[in-house]
Amino acid sequence: MRRAGPLFLLLACALSGALAASVLAGASPASIFTTSSGATTTAAVTTTTTASTTAPTTTVATTTTAPTTTTRPVTTFPTTTTTRPVTTFPTTTTRPVTTFPTTTTRPVITRPVTTTRTTPKPVRPKRPAPKRPAPKPVVKIEGRVSVGGVPVGGLTPAVARSRVRRTFATPLVVRANGRLFRPTAASLGARAYVNGAVARARAARPGTAVALVVKVRGDRVRTFVGRLAERFERSAVDSELVLRGLQPYLTTDRTGQALDRVAATSAVLTALVENSRRAIRLDVKPVPPAVTREAYGSVVVIRRGSNQLQLFDGMEMRQSFRVATGEARYPTPLGRFSIVVKWRHPWWYPPDSEWARGKKPVPPGPGNPLGTRWMGISAPGVGIHGTPDPGSIGYSVSHGCIRMQIPEAEWLFEQISIGTPVFIVSA
Repeated sequence: MRRAGPLFLLLACALSGALAASVLAGASPASIFTTSSGATTTAAVTTTTTASTTAPTTTVATTTTAPTTTTRPVTTFPTTTTTRPVTTFPTTTTRPVTTFPTTTTRPVITRPVTTTRTTPKPVRPKRPAPKRPAPKPVVKIEGRVSVGGVPVGGLTPAVARSRVRRTFATPLVVRANGRLFRPTAASLGARAYVNGAVARARAARPGTAVALVVKVRGDRVRTFVGRLAERFERSAVDSELVLRGLQPYLTTDRTGQALDRVAATSAVLTALVENSRRAIRLDVKPVPPAVTREAYGSVVVIRRGSNQLQLFDGMEMRQSFRVATGEARYPTPLGRFSIVVKWRHPWWYPPDSEWARGKKPVPPGPGNPLGTRWMGISAPGVGIHGTPDPGSIGYSVSHGCIRMQIPEAEWLFEQISIGTPVFIVSA
């Protein structure tokens, strides 16, 4: 009896724990107890309800009865039941279901079906591929052969033609007055016959220099040289003589420059024909003026009013002489003139004037009205001469000429020349 007390206490605890677990698990209390009657086992009906939108599910257990003839004693062992707390989380989330109406109707297009019958093409028999001819042996030009100065020895004709054409197309180098010009052969109208030259080179012996035939248009070369000349040529400016303040004045002269067009044209033509591309130097030579200040020469100034003759060397006066000029009835003309004739021991011929009517020519000699020298100027019938009448010097008593002492006239005759300018002024 003392041992039965604790056993019943343990059994009661086990039953109470199982009952509590079944309640928490949602099972009915009747499912805990199992009744054994002979060999019959009965399972209770378990109903499980889930909080959802679906219908409750009922599970029915099947009862199986089998005849038993042996009854065994049941030994009950104390069971220790551990009760674990069960946490239940409520689920209250409801997802709405959205329904989209579909009202689109696509038309059905029916296309006619065209049936095309294809006639099979007759199959032609393949022709056998033509046989390729055997490659020709490569022909090369003999060694040390040149065409127009271009080495082509050991090259094929095609490569040789290309090299000669490239060399001929190289621009020329022309230098003139410090500037560089590079005209091409085509711009100068030059054309080279390369094919014929290379054909001759193929048959030439080693070391042969084959000439390159070149055709050049001379008008284009002359046009090129003319344009260069226009750039560099400058005309020389001569010194000019004017009278300023009753004295001669010479303007400043300037040296010009010119291109030798003939030599330049010949140099360019030679470079094209010989296929040479060495630099061509064209000389621009200075052109000095014909008349300069330093070498102008003598100038004669005659002052009619004061009866003076002055000889200048350019702008510098060398000598002054007293002379006789024309009277009021036959005045000495004013203006710029020049010496046109010089005579030694001249004849005097009477002019076509009233004062000379009836007079005859006078040969050279002591009584000649012109003395021993005559220097005629460009004014008709007027000149500078000596006179056998020295008493008339310093007066206006002549018939228009300029009279001088005979020795002075002879000296002046040696100082001037044909073309010497003569200014006659009224002062």
